[in-house]
Amino acid sequence: MENKAPQVAVIGGGYWGKNLIRNFSELGALALICDNDPLKKEAYSKGYPDAFFSTDYGTVLENDQIKGVVIATPAVEHYQMAKAALEKGKDVLVEKPLALTVKQGGELVDLAEDKKRVLMVGHVLEYHPAVEKLKSLVKEGALGKIRYIYSNRLNLGKFRTEENILWSFAPHDISVIINLLGMMPGALDSSGGSYLNSEIADVTMSNMFFKSGVRAHIFVSWLHPFKEQKLVVVGSEKMAVFNDVADDKLLLYSHKVSWVNQCPVANKGEAVKVEVAGTEPLKGECAHFLECIKKRAVPRTGPENALNVLKVLSAMQKSLEASGEKIYLVEGAEKGLATGGAEKRFEDVFIHPSSIVESGVRLGRGTKIWHFSHVSPGADLGEKCNLGQNVFIGKNVKIGTNVRIQNNVSVFEGVTLEDDVFCGPSMVFTNVNRPRSKYPKKSGAGYDKTRVKRGATIGANAVIRCGTTIGEHAFIGAGAVVTGDVPDYSLMVGVPARQAGWVCECGQRLDEDFKCGECGRLYTCSEGIFKEKNKQK
Repeated sequence: MENKAPQVAVIGGGYWGKNLIRNFSELGALALICDNDPLKKEAYSKGYPDAFFSTDYGTVLENDQIKGVVIATPAVEHYQMAKAALEKGKDVLVEKPLALTVKQGGELVDLAEDKKRVLMVGHVLEYHPAVEKLKSLVKEGALGKIRYIYSNRLNLGKFRTEENILWSFAPHDISVIINLLGMMPGALDSSGGSYLNSEIADVTMSNMFFKSGVRAHIFVSWLHPFKEQKLVVVGSEKMAVFNDVADDKLLLYSHKVSWVNQCPVANKGEAVKVEVAGTEPLKGECAHFLECIKKRAVPRTGPENALNVLKVLSAMQKSLEASGEKIYLVEGAEKGLATGGAEKRFEDVFIHPSSIVESGVRLGRGTKIWHFSHVSPGADLGEKCNLGQNVFIGKNVKIGTNVRIQNNVSVFEGVTLEDDVFCGPSMVFTNVNRPRSKYPKKSGAGYDKTRVKRGATIGANAVIRCGTTIGEHAFIGAGAVVTGDVPDYSLMVGVPARQAGWVCECGQRLDEDFKCGECGRLYTCSEGIFKEKNKQK
């Protein structure tokens, strides 16, 4: 009995439901078939005599023998039926899409987590042996750097009235593409036409733009003269073609492009067949669902995958309704995911395509933001600032003009950097004196304020305790740990930091007479105030 498959009910015995019924029966897991058409009872009773038949979904959910519910009804019913099943403590496999809105999808994901139930979506292409092999080739680097992906999913019919071609055909390809690349698109657009029904798109072309520079397009249609299901992945070393209607499902081409006299020349290679298992993808999907029920595991096409696909679909639909307008899924993606450069969201500013600048940010002219940096909402940066690689700027941080922040520095909320401040590589700011994971501080008022005044320098790997003020033109040595306020022009070194002298505005250490041997400036110290001689404070 321990090895017996979990018993499931398949809801909907129509176009796709009949395939699910067959597979779960072959896996020894089909206990019940539910369909609101009583005329199907005779046919299914003959074909599956060991399975019960019901027209009442409510009685299915009350059946304690049913561990999993498989929903293959029209998409408009997915949300309510999946929600009812989760609330009754059932594990759920729902055909794509998970729901028709991101909000509904999020509610189902949260409910499944709260109830500790398995939630899986039928993105069946993910279980295709050829796609699984293609993923391993991409992961191993066999194709080199991925440059471009396109997918065609075309046929004549089956025409639908409750969902358009985008929602009917594209989810499979969206799921595969974002999983092949390991990331969500930053932006996308979609356009199409409605030829059979003025409100239902029959043909769509969608473009996806990724932060890595990869572009992908998905062409779907149910008004095509022949069936085509093809996914092409173009890499720097090889090109892969997955053709689901061909005998050879997966082919590799060693095509190369060389440059002769500054012109590209194609060097074509012979196609190489990649051997893949002959397992039916839907059988693999059904078996995976049963395994997840038994082991209480998160499915490969589980909540995260389902919600990501739903987000992309919803954005594509929004673009479709706006005549192909580009939609940004990631805040700050306006920087230029489509071109690999920088679209002009900010005037005279450089932002590397790998970085994220969220909405509500102000950037001054001439500012440069390099690789993998992130600027949070409400941040205000002045002119001619330079942010190195992997720099994080927190919410509402104020940064003056000509500020230089080197690699691997995080400027958290509550920190203010005045003009001409220099932050060395990997130096550390904090904004909470007594941090606790269980008792997080609230944004804004909950953070201790740190101020770095004009012209100050903080050396590499130095640590600045929050609540302190670094004086004008002060110099914090590399590796120093600053635990209190720092006077203007002071040189601080050690752990904890102590004053080891005075420095000039130009950064040179002053001699005993407070004179700079580099630029000749002369300073005075009177009544605890250190300043340049003959210069008004």
